[in-house]
Amino acid sequence: MTATAQRTSTPAAKRPGRSPAHPTLILVIICVSYFMVILDNSIVFTGLPQIRSAMGFSETGLSWITNAYVLVFGGLLLLGARAGDLFGHHRVFLFSLVVFSLASLLVGAAQTQWWLISARAFQGVGAAVLAPSALSLLTRSFAEGRARNRAMAAYSAVAGLGAALGLVVGGLAADLVSWRAGFFLNVPVGAVMMVLAVRFLPETERRGGRFDVAGALLATLGSTALVLGIVDAADFGWTAPATLLPLAAGVVVLGSFVAVERRAAQPIVPLRLFTSRERGGAYVTRMLYMGAMMGFFFFTAQFVQSVYHWTPLQAGMAFLPMTLVNFALAVQVPRLLERAARPLVLVTGVALTTVGMAWLSRLGLHTPYLTGIALPMVLIGAGQGLTLAPLTSSGVDGVAASDAGAASGLVNTVHQIGSALALSLLTAVAATVSTGHEPADIAGRSAAALTGSAVLLALAVATVLTLIVPARAPRTERSL
Repeated sequence: MTATAQRTSTPAAKRPGRSPAHPTLILVIICVSYFMVILDNSIVFTGLPQIRSAMGFSETGLSWITNAYVLVFGGLLLLGARAGDLFGHHRVFLFSLVVFSLASLLVGAAQTQWWLISARAFQGVGAAVLAPSALSLLTRSFAEGRARNRAMAAYSAVAGLGAALGLVVGGLAADLVSWRAGFFLNVPVGAVMMVLAVRFLPETERRGGRFDVAGALLATLGSTALVLGIVDAADFGWTAPATLLPLAAGVVVLGSFVAVERRAAQPIVPLRLFTSRERGGAYVTRMLYMGAMMGFFFFTAQFVQSVYHWTPLQAGMAFLPMTLVNFALAVQVPRLLERAARPLVLVTGVALTTVGMAWLSRLGLHTPYLTGIALPMVLIGAGQGLTLAPLTSSGVDGVAASDAGAASGLVNTVHQIGSALALSLLTAVAATVSTGHEPADIAGRSAAALTGSAVLLALAVATVLTLIVPARAPRTERSL
């Protein structure tokens, strides 16, 4: 980049109070790109029966189609976030779009088990770089206050809708074409986003300095080992060596990571990010919340297909009550934040989700869809629509520009790691239910897992009340 280009491409974040040159286009590029990442977290759920029959996966092998993506996504997020700070978020965002689109093509074209699992892991690499870069570009393009709140609401609505619509898109593709179609769709969408990103996304300066290689490796290996241990617990039990060894290794490696970061001149995760009570509370709440929601999608989709004997498309459509309400409230969040304090909106959202999840956990073999699933989903959708935008803002506000990538990386890391850890825990809880009758087993396991999700959400409410609410008490929302 020339000196002239550097002067003319100053990020919008350096001009407080001013909007980017093409705010709507910038927001669309960021949200559509992030939507692809979130969509692929859940698009595979409704297509798993087709994949199993076509490629001969065992039950354990089938789980790695999801785990390969989530493990790599969560494990490399901090590395991807720091790469944006060092090399420029615009460049890194473009690179991630190329990787994610290519990986999607490889997933759709997979002919063998190892090919499919490897391609899903490769997708996780692209997602790990794309997600924090997208959030960093958003925070740099929209100044704190009304513009940031509106942009964050759209971004958070995408996060909420992507998971639910992934089930619909996956079911539609599996029913009408093939499970492969949903992944092939990413390729042309990714190509269009690349063209638009080159032209309209703001450039960000490259920051000089050294790359924290030791921190990056330790963060990646430690988080991956921890998630792997929890995943294995569902298959082998909590006392098995296959569970204990990676768990112990994860704890040791992450402890070493903290020690390295304290001494690093340019750490991959500046520990000063954790000095804010609000941000720390937002990270913990997000882990608990998104973990509960991952269990919700996984077990509810399984319930309606196995107990109601619905098709993949019908299973995806079953989530529409949640999706529609989620979207309707998410787009109203900016207006709500102009009239009510952020913690009030946040705690209301998490509490509504908790009530809906507790209701849904009463599932049984003869539970009717309307009163047992659809109506609880309305509460869950309302809660998620209110929760994600203020929760995301609490995780990134007040961070220096030099730490924007690291902060957004942590938001996305706790999202993915929380999802993987909780799904493994809930699967272990569900495995304790056995009646000898397959539909009754599935109903009982789903109810047990969703009860666990309700417990996680109750802990999230407690976290908001004890950490985030007190941290923001001295300030008013209007001052932001």
